[in-house]
Amino acid sequence: MLDIALVLFFPFFMAFAGASDLVSMTISNKVSLALIAGFMVFAVSIGMPLSAVAWHWAMFAVVLAIGFALFALGAVGGGDAKLAASTALWLGWEHSLSYFVIAAFLGGLLTILILRVRSLPLPDRVAHVGWIARLYRADEGIPYGIALAAAAMMVYPQTPWMQHVFASAGRLG
Repeated sequence: MLDIALVLFFPFFMAFAGASDLVSMTISNKVSLALIAGFMVFAVSIGMPLSAVAWHWAMFAVVLAIGFALFALGAVGGGDAKLAASTALWLGWEHSLSYFVIAAFLGGLLTILILRVRSLPLPDRVAHVGWIARLYRADEGIPYGIALAAAAMMVYPQTPWMQHVFASAGRLG
């Protein structure tokens, strides 16, 4: 049961955050809070050493501080900053660098794609769909939560969380 929860919990909230940012340009604080609470529950459940838990929290604090500074400068959205920090909590020092490199690459591609789409006329058949019309507006930002979520799901299989699942599956097989 724990293995199924580890396979589903983190990816579910990442997918939800990305989809939410796409359709509303917001990422609820509840997503970040659920990820934080889930981290603690799963860390205890897999027997993560207290020192490792502390290092994960240190990564969270560093990313949150940087995220808030970028938010204050208007470079990122508040939801993106909190999602990045709660994701870094799960990924720790070992995997956060690759996460941010992948997120930057995907975010660049996403930005190019959205800017390209914005240069095209909005088709009449979708002009009444609020979130699509919002994506077309030049004064709107980029739903960067999509890139953050996709990068997190790309890195997640290499984490201790999934290594625990793979080891459990190996013991069963």
